[in-house]
Amino acid sequence: MIPRPNLLSHLSGSYELTAGAVVSGPDDLVEAVRLALPVLDLRPGDSGAIELRLDPALGPEAYKLTVGSRGVEIRAGDRAGAFYAGQSLHQLLPDESYRWSAGASWQVAGVRIEDSPRYAWRGLHVDVARHFFPKRELLRVVDLMAVHKLNRLHLHLADDQGWRVESRAFPRLHEAGSHRPRTATHFFHEPETFDDVPHGGYYTLADLAEIAAYARARAVTVVPEIDVPGHASAILAAYPEFGATGEPVQVLDKWGISPAILSPLPATVGFLTTVFDELLGALGATPYFHLGGDEVVLDQWAASDDISSYADELGLGSVGELHAWFLRRLADVLAERGTRAVVWDEAFVAGDLRADTLVMPWRGMPVGRRAAAAGHDVVATPIFPLYFDYAEAASAEEPMAIGEAVTVADVAAFDPAPSSWELAERKHVLGLQAQLWSERIPDARTLDYRAWPRSCALAEIGWAGAAGPDFTERLAAHLGRLDALGVEYRPLDGPKPWQRRRPHHPGVVPVAEVMRHVEQLTHDADSTRPSF
Repeated sequence: MIPRPNLLSHLSGSYELTAGAVVSGPDDLVEAVRLALPVLDLRPGDSGAIELRLDPALGPEAYKLTVGSRGVEIRAGDRAGAFYAGQSLHQLLPDESYRWSAGASWQVAGVRIEDSPRYAWRGLHVDVARHFFPKRELLRVVDLMAVHKLNRLHLHLADDQGWRVESRAFPRLHEAGSHRPRTATHFFHEPETFDDVPHGGYYTLADLAEIAAYARARAVTVVPEIDVPGHASAILAAYPEFGATGEPVQVLDKWGISPAILSPLPATVGFLTTVFDELLGALGATPYFHLGGDEVVLDQWAASDDISSYADELGLGSVGELHAWFLRRLADVLAERGTRAVVWDEAFVAGDLRADTLVMPWRGMPVGRRAAAAGHDVVATPIFPLYFDYAEAASAEEPMAIGEAVTVADVAAFDPAPSSWELAERKHVLGLQAQLWSERIPDARTLDYRAWPRSCALAEIGWAGAAGPDFTERLAAHLGRLDALGVEYRPLDGPKPWQRRRPHHPGVVPVAEVMRHVEQLTHDADSTRPSF
């Protein structure tokens, strides 16, 4: 099984599960198990093949599963625990059970499983700003996350290259900010080339509501991100008056960072508050909202008399302090709505975060440790080994990637909360999350290739805390399930001929060199400035 359960013991006897079998128990638990096992078309009833009981003493997301000659018994700590018990039960069935078939039945060997997750945050980040992925693709991502007990879908909804959400209050955001006339095709540090093909798309508020509800039913929480005050070209293409200069800009058609940034003045805070309210209204209960805060060039703030005067009014001594104040002000807005702010690590280095702000240390775990020591909850997101837009080998046979190499083994060896950390620091590590930045992920087939099977190792670490000694063998067997699900993953021995596409240029951005560089930057007072 992937991820591996805490305890699995084999019992004598077995039970035949048949399509249309009866499942009994509390309605919400029954519905959770039915969603986890759609191929069985389970029918609710008073008693039957699968019996469910709620046992809050087990804790959130925890469950106990027993299969014997009399049927299947599940005790679940909550609805999510029942859903995960259903996913584990599904993994006891043959690979073919992941295909749709009518009237199927399977013999399930006797087993006892006691299980609960090591980390509460087991996330996957999808950048839909650089390349847009239609709603149907995000629903499929949720399905694959659910199979692997991943539970946080972080959606990067806005960046220099595109704005991806309908706004009824500020409609030019989706009318003008959601598309660009062309997209860069050149390799890193090579002459610019473009495809001259328009690219764009956005989610309506109804789409967002559907995605969130679909995810919630499958124990996945959507974490929206509107990255501010930098990465703002798409916003300013629609509403330049909210920029530091007020000058018009275009949606960026190449990769990298624009110096155009939002103004920190009250009008901008009011604008963002309205947009956040629209998003929160569509998504429903949203425990986390990501504000970004990364890679900001603050030169336009320093050059603005109005912004400098505003900083003086607030008693702030620098634009760096103003950057920290701006993010805290937005975090306060979210807190008033019952939502915790999340930021990248530059915002922590800038200082003055709310105590309940969650930090994602993408520039390495040393800055994550400093955030944890300061009392902030942390989700591990370091480039190495959790940037899945990096190639899995330093080889021209790989498809075009920003850098290399992050392998399945690298992910499986990762420890988000090392024993060398103080206990109090480790307690602040909520979990880990892989990032799928989409500059080099133009479509769903490439997304599959980048995400899987590395996300299998991510799931193992997130749920079990560490990869088991037999992880490699279990992963090889698990690929049959991915085949049945139609996942176009990267084979363990390298890409298939049609997966190579535009060849990768090895050695241009080695991940070890990148990590040395960005970790050093986390100690720089000008840490918000882009790292590349």
